[in-house]
Amino acid sequence: MERNYEEAIRCLNSRKASPKPNLDDMRGSDDMVKWLELLGHSVEDLNDLNAIHVAGTNGKGSTCAFAASFLKAHGNDTGYPRKIGLYTSPHMKNIRERICINGEPISKEHFTMRFFEIWNKLPSQATPTLDIPRYLQLLALLSFHTFIEEKVDVAIYETHLGGEFDATNIIRTPLVIAVTTVAMDHVSLLGPTIQGIAWHKAGIFKSGSLAFSTSQVPEVATVLEQRAAEKGVVLEFVSVDPALPTNAAALKPRVQRINCSLALAVVRAWLSVKAPKGQSSMEDITRGIEQFSWPGRYQQIKERNFQWFLDGAHNELSLRYTVEWFAETVTKNQNTTATATRILIFSQFSTRDGTALLRSIAESLQDNNIQMQYVILTTYDERDGQTRIDRNVKKRFSAEVQERYAETWGSLDPTATVLRERTIEGALDRAREIGDQNNGMQALVTGSLHLVSGALYLLESDDRIQRL
Repeated sequence: MERNYEEAIRCLNSRKASPKPNLDDMRGSDDMVKWLELLGHSVEDLNDLNAIHVAGTNGKGSTCAFAASFLKAHGNDTGYPRKIGLYTSPHMKNIRERICINGEPISKEHFTMRFFEIWNKLPSQATPTLDIPRYLQLLALLSFHTFIEEKVDVAIYETHLGGEFDATNIIRTPLVIAVTTVAMDHVSLLGPTIQGIAWHKAGIFKSGSLAFSTSQVPEVATVLEQRAAEKGVVLEFVSVDPALPTNAAALKPRVQRINCSLALAVVRAWLSVKAPKGQSSMEDITRGIEQFSWPGRYQQIKERNFQWFLDGAHNELSLRYTVEWFAETVTKNQNTTATATRILIFSQFSTRDGTALLRSIAESLQDNNIQMQYVILTTYDERDGQTRIDRNVKKRFSAEVQERYAETWGSLDPTATVLRERTIEGALDRAREIGDQNNGMQALVTGSLHLVSGALYLLESDDRIQRL
């Protein structure tokens, strides 16, 4: 076997199984401790990561990225922390984005070296007493191994799904814990109620850790408080921090002010334990926000007189936030009486109720007095017959589902022109054609992280674009 990056990705992708029907069949944490020990590490070694552990439904990745950015700004100012590990999912353009140190994905060489170090020590076949690690478990193990070997000063971990049985939840003594907004998502695995989802998210609470949460709906807040009490955790609910700058571009989406405030509370708590004499200054906060980057979330790209708005929202609540951001941005920047041609590009092929997501978008557009003249329904496939090695998305296209989406939008807004494209590239090109015919256009790309990651890769491969 060749020990190169492509072979590492092939090995990793070989462990990506079909989604399981229930949580009992996909508990991510069951054999994690045994596998970690096979790598020569113990759960006690994870204590040295001084971890920040983040769960929730919406805003987990943004909160983690804000926290990493604040800590990096503080470290640049004071010398500590020097090395900041960040583990998130999914990735937008390449798998290495999931494991970052000091804001940068680890290199191909680094990824390859660390991957084969663990691959060679882990079981290749399941036995009655020990399973083989699946895709996400392998990535979590790779991150633990990398951060331990690299001696990071802090590791920020985003859970994969849920919390109680998540593969990342073998971190026994995280310094700080955070729960972002909890909403209805992954209902078949974590639900069926929002209280059940909240119970799983609160599974990362650990006695002795500092715990924070954004403001939650009462049903969720009650569950979080109950689980915190059971585990001997003092839980603090965080509202929007008045110290945040009012004109920062990264905070224009209202929800990002919530995520940023949670991240700031988490970082202040972490520093109170690890660097009690060095709390973040206003300069650190400002610099951290300026340096914040989280691709595919509330992202704008300009290409000639085309404006692309990308957000990976994929549940009803997050899509409302996305439409609100889109509406505020396009109306604020509208400098003529003429309304730009507006296009929705949408795709959703999973166990989620895609028609409910479309209804949420339509209702939010109406609430914000925005109309889409065109709707382009597409897939997760970037290009015809071509799949990048870093993009392991199994074909989930269904013409029947796409037809149902077309009928749904037709009933929600009969004035819109509904189009269908078999690839993301085809959808982007069709939007450009519409823009050329109408002296420009504004396109909102949303509904799935798989869609947004493919669109982002294709758009950023184009030299004509301007990142905003």
